[in-house]
Amino acid sequence: MAVNVLYIRTLIVLFIALVSSSEARRARRWGATKIGDLSSYRDQVPLSNGVFFYATIYFIPSFSTDSLPSPSRGLKVKAITLGRGTQNYTCPSNSSDPPTAVGAVADLFDLSPLLQYLPNSEGVHVINELPKYLINFHLATIERSPIPNLGHHYFDAAGVPTFDLGQKIGILKGKRDAGIAAPKKASKGPEGKGGGAVDWLALCAVAGSKRLQMGYRVETAGGKAPKSCKGQPEKIQVQYAAQYWFYG
Repeated sequence: MAVNVLYIRTLIVLFIALVSSSEARRARRWGATKIGDLSSYRDQVPLSNGVFFYATIYFIPSFSTDSLPSPSRGLKVKAITLGRGTQNYTCPSNSSDPPTAVGAVADLFDLSPLLQYLPNSEGVHVINELPKYLINFHLATIERSPIPNLGHHYFDAAGVPTFDLGQKIGILKGKRDAGIAAPKKASKGPEGKGGGAVDWLALCAVAGSKRLQMGYRVETAGGKAPKSCKGQPEKIQVQYAAQYWFYG
């Protein structure tokens, strides 16, 4: 059974229409309000940045790829989210040095209600395409849509990347375990313009985490800083979108 690319694209168009629909914004509802069953997606997190083909119901990677480590044995998927926000940087004045990364902020939107309406063989194909489309939407537009806002991503006072998904799911304070470059086909930013897509990451839990032990940032769009601080303000916010998977 081959994956129907036209079908997937149609679903994406419908999803985007849902995000931007004024009626949907007023309704503020989309599927169930609780996290859907994600057990069947446990091993479907994208881990490779190679070129993929829709040859069968599974992705077939090219031979020259970099990959992130697989989820640790025994862990379960606790949430699959779409992150939309900014990667943040600073620049010293009158410098041609590259900007310095100082963290990120993002809202994390629950994708499980969408997955519950899709065949398991096609759900991941659809959500993998979403960041490169939703990078073109202002965050306020997504916030007003019926997509549930599950939590927030920020860096704490100690500079630790933090993902707060509430009391029922937990908190991940992450340490970079591995990273690979985003695929060349990844969106560079809104309308395809920008410095490029930030790396894909695997994160392991550190002190302060609650119930979550691993996280992944994949399918990134945008977020990379300009190559030089020349002509840039002291503080730079670069729009980005990404898919985040959380395990516990």
